[in-house]
Amino acid sequence: MSTKSRTRSKTRLSRALGIALTPKAAKYLEKRPYAPGEQGRTKRKTDSDYAVRLREKQRLRAQYGIREAQLKIVFQEARRAAGLTGENLVELLEMRLDAVVVRAGLARTTAQARQMIVHRHILVDGQRVDRPSFRLKPGQLVHVHTKSESMDIFQVAAAGAHQDVLPKVPAYLEVEIDKLQARLVRRPKRVEVPVTCEVQLVVEYYAAR
Repeated sequence: MSTKSRTRSKTRLSRALGIALTPKAAKYLEKRPYAPGEQGRTKRKTDSDYAVRLREKQRLRAQYGIREAQLKIVFQEARRAAGLTGENLVELLEMRLDAVVVRAGLARTTAQARQMIVHRHILVDGQRVDRPSFRLKPGQLVHVHTKSESMDIFQVAAAGAHQDVLPKVPAYLEVEIDKLQARLVRRPKRVEVPVTCEVQLVVEYYAAR
């Protein structure tokens, strides 16, 4: 899929779910704050409880750009952990390497972060990590490989261009964007995570299945 096609796809999905999945999609939503298609502007009939829960689960999945199987695995882990399952779920997802790369402003979108990681430009505590799903532990440092720093994509990031269009860097990260590095200082708290989702509805969706 071409970059232009991916952008159109993300924009349509953003409109369908009512959330901006990329900075570019956010601009489209300002102009067209309704779902795509003929029925987009018309008022929808009341959704069933199942449809509401399904939509919320899809919103969460789309914001992290993960597959259903991946989300289910993390959900099961969140359910086994102490505390509220929904909050645990978001907090675990937020410690993914691709999520941290975006939150820090090293990448503009999750897709871009994933590409950086897969192409082995990103290190964790000095070691190359090529799995976007890699889960960071508090204290670990994420940084760009020295040989990759001169690439245009990272020079743009170092200038703070991505931070200008992304949500404010959350308190659980310490970022030195000019050095292209970020540290996860502690586990995220759900209230700090810039994700739009009624997590209890996601819990109810899986509990009913």
